[in-house]
Amino acid sequence: MAGKPILLSALLKFKGSLMARLIYIVWFLIFALLAANPGCAAQLRETRGITRVGYSIQVGAFGEVKNAERLTAKLQAKGIDAFYFRKDNGMYAVRFGDYTSRETARREARKLVAEKVIGDYFVASPGDAYLARPKEPEVRSGNISTPSPRPGRDMGVVAARTAERFVGIPYQWGGNNVVEGMDCSGFVRAVYNLCGVNIPRNSREQFRVGENVGKVDLKDGDLVFFGSSEDAINHVGIYVGNGRFVHAPRRGDEIKVTSLDDPYFAKKFVGARRYF
Repeated sequence: MAGKPILLSALLKFKGSLMARLIYIVWFLIFALLAANPGCAAQLRETRGITRVGYSIQVGAFGEVKNAERLTAKLQAKGIDAFYFRKDNGMYAVRFGDYTSRETARREARKLVAEKVIGDYFVASPGDAYLARPKEPEVRSGNISTPSPRPGRDMGVVAARTAERFVGIPYQWGGNNVVEGMDCSGFVRAVYNLCGVNIPRNSREQFRVGENVGKVDLKDGDLVFFGSSEDAINHVGIYVGNGRFVHAPRRGDEIKVTSLDDPYFAKKFVGARRYF
């Protein structure tokens, strides 16, 4: 009889030890998942045709948009898929590249510096969401200091706020020909690139990937598509909330905010896609 209390006590200690181990494992997994979420690209849905942007190069602090346009044109003429955007301080910068390593990006940047195509630059790391940085560091050629975005931030919201930064910019570049101007798909691709995500080049391909979203379920950052049918998509924009979307209406025009209830776009609305 005396052995039973001893056995019971041992069993209770064993169960307590096992429970403590299980609790430890659960907390460890939760911590690991939180630590593994660096921002925008980490929230990317695993979808064919959508990838994370690698290392990229950013150049310039231009007060005039025309200067950013000219540099973008020079890079595009060399076959480099470049775009420009307006920064927090109102200055314009040019970004390009999708390199597998920091050293590869540096090597390409040094080559362009030697050719006198670019001047000072810095390398943006994968997962660096542009708007997630509280303040852009002061850097010189090749010196990099870019803090990581806050974990857990809703990156659809970041994409929407990034799109709004383009409003009013008179874009004159895009596609494969800078001179002909930027089309709507080039605009949304530039926004997503700044968020660390590569999406297909044209609106029809963009419509084929991502999660299908109903009009009543739209969230910030979703892409909204327009056309005569799903097989004839000819326009795309980025949803920014309150029934509005940001888009490039036509080549050479300014980036604008438009209501989904606009008679023309309400009639042409085909569907929406979500990538985060």
